[in-house]
Amino acid sequence: MRVGLYPGTFDPITLGHIDIIRRASALVDKLVIGVAINRDKGPLFSLEERVAMIEAECAHLTEQTGTQIVAHPFENLLIDCARDVGAQIIVRGLRAVADFEYEFQ
Repeated sequence: MRVGLYPGTFDPITLGHIDIIRRASALVDKLVIGVAINRDKGPLFSLEERVAMIEAECAHLTEQTGTQIVAHPFENLLIDCARDVGAQIIVRGLRAVADFEYEFQ
């Protein structure tokens, strides 16, 4: 089974996030949406609200694609979360060149 991990704060989940989730679903059998717990960012929505929004928005994608999509809160390092869920790939979305430069460091 191919497992992918798409990490982020998703505060809130956007149409751009949904697009990336849809595209990533074509690459894996199971896609874990890693909902980061980052108290320093001061999220607009609580963790429970963010997980509920992700589950509600992704329910129809599971039916359309046949890919299992699950929300998984995490507070540890991304690599540790990837190991915990058995991910072989990590999915990232980039908005601008500055995002790529930041992720590349």
